[in-house]
Amino acid sequence: MGLLLNPRAAFALASEFQQKGAAVGELFQFASGLYFRGKLAYARAFGRAPRGGSGALAIVPGRGLMDVEQRITAEELRAIGEVPVDVRDARYREALVRDVELLASRLGKRGEAVLLGSIATGKYADVLLDILGDRLLFPPSFVGRGDMSRGGLLLRCVSAGMELPYEPLRGAIRHGPRPPKLPRY
Repeated sequence: MGLLLNPRAAFALASEFQQKGAAVGELFQFASGLYFRGKLAYARAFGRAPRGGSGALAIVPGRGLMDVEQRITAEELRAIGEVPVDVRDARYREALVRDVELLASRLGKRGEAVLLGSIATGKYADVLLDILGDRLLFPPSFVGRGDMSRGGLLLRCVSAGMELPYEPLRGAIRHGPRPPKLPRY
């Protein structure tokens, strides 16, 4: 994120961000490249918003769940950078729990949420599972894939207009053998 905060940076996103802030999704996409680009494109293409909510949310340290289109400033980004992605840290966990509980109420008893993030670790999934239970879904095709492979898979799905199948995360196999490499794109 240092490039975005550098006052001498001459590219459009840095200039816009320094002057008036930028959307969370655009900033995360810049920071993580292919992986978040795939998640962002997929969520924008296939996300279905609950009443009063967004169809594409990002987990933001210290801020909980944020609409990917919500703008933040450089000062806010610096504050976000101070909060570790660690469920033992109250700043991370409490904001996330607060917003997932709000999401659960917006979804109602039958609404579902799809996790496009890491399913192998508990830093996201465990908090979401505790609140959403069987309403938390994920693409089983993520099992065994690394970040870049998941990002590439999601971009291919958007390009093909094909939504992945989902299944409940509770009780699912979250670790598995690496699937074959994706074909060249």
